[in-house]
Amino acid sequence: MSSEPAPSETTPEAAAIPPAAPKAMKACANCGAPMHGPFCYACGQPEKGMIRHLASVMADVADTIFNVDSRIFRSILPLYFRPGYLTLEYFVGRRTRYVTPFRLFFFLCVISFFVIQISLNINDANFNLVGAGNTGGVERAKTEAEVQERMKAALDGLEKARTVTGDTVSPGLDKAAAEVRKQAEKRSAWLKAKAEAEAKGEKPPIDPSEDEDNGTLSFDGVPFDPVTHPIAVSWLPAFANAKLNEMAEHGKENLSSVRKNPAQAIARLFSVLPQTLFVLVPLFAVLLKFFYIFKRRLYMEHLMVALHSHAFIFMSLLLIALVKLLHGWAATSLTPALPLLNLLRDAIWIWLPVYLFLMQKKVYRQGWFMTTIKFSVIGISYIVLLAFGIAAAAILSLTIV
Repeated sequence: MSSEPAPSETTPEAAAIPPAAPKAMKACANCGAPMHGPFCYACGQPEKGMIRHLASVMADVADTIFNVDSRIFRSILPLYFRPGYLTLEYFVGRRTRYVTPFRLFFFLCVISFFVIQISLNINDANFNLVGAGNTGGVERAKTEAEVQERMKAALDGLEKARTVTGDTVSPGLDKAAAEVRKQAEKRSAWLKAKAEAEAKGEKPPIDPSEDEDNGTLSFDGVPFDPVTHPIAVSWLPAFANAKLNEMAEHGKENLSSVRKNPAQAIARLFSVLPQTLFVLVPLFAVLLKFFYIFKRRLYMEHLMVALHSHAFIFMSLLLIALVKLLHGWAATSLTPALPLLNLLRDAIWIWLPVYLFLMQKKVYRQGWFMTTIKFSVIGISYIVLLAFGIAAAAILSLTIV
């Protein structure tokens, strides 16, 4: 029995249509290899370049820097409410569903510092209490009547600030009020001495408000001067001493303006604090590596712990700043909510050290006693590092920024 081929099901009409030509595969613009996806398998060059619509480029930039997509929502809640969870997930390899530790740290650092500056309101009663320095310009008054007028205006401004900010800044306001009265007494004494000297035909004493140096930036008992009394460290090369003198002169100019406008110093400090914390994070990881050296973990694992810890700290500071903004609004519009906001603020502060302790316990899996000892020593060591870092940031803000 001979086998015959099965009759074709193709109709004459279909057979008359020529088959579609295979779609030409796009070639890589760099090496010419065929592209099978968004990246070239041969050289790795992406298909997308910078020559495209601006909206598409900016979307890629935002994703690269902040990684703001659905993963941010899967990361924020565990970060704040589940100590050590994100770090342990990263260690076991479940990484793609969450924002990477560095991006999370960077994102919360930028957002928290932005909101903190808004909540502090560097021009408000916390820093520039009456709009012309912390004393309201009393030290520049020309007559005794003007001294009393400026002192009254400054004290009235402080009392107004007290009603707006509540009890949270009362000690600072009391100190500022005492400083206003002190400066008023000094100005009155100078004006009296000046009047007596003029009555006797003598040279009046130097006006303290016109003494720009005011004893600042002096060493060896002699005020700094880049020409007559420069900084000269014997073991440093000439270019290093020249740079130190340049920074000192810049700092001298800034100090003079800062005395008249304290808010400027705060703004300068905030401009360099993020960079300072970027330096402290790897140092904190070194502390973890030292105290948990027998755990035989890689330095990068400790760095992940440090990044998640700081991301949590930034998130806590962000929440505290938001509560402060709400407190200021509720003080004038919704007074019954103030106790609840105060309770929420206190809870955030309490949760901050508790979370960090529990995170250290869960990640490194040691007993409660050893974890308590190491947490305390690491915490004190880091506070010392942070104090030095903030001091260095303050100096840099005056000498470089």
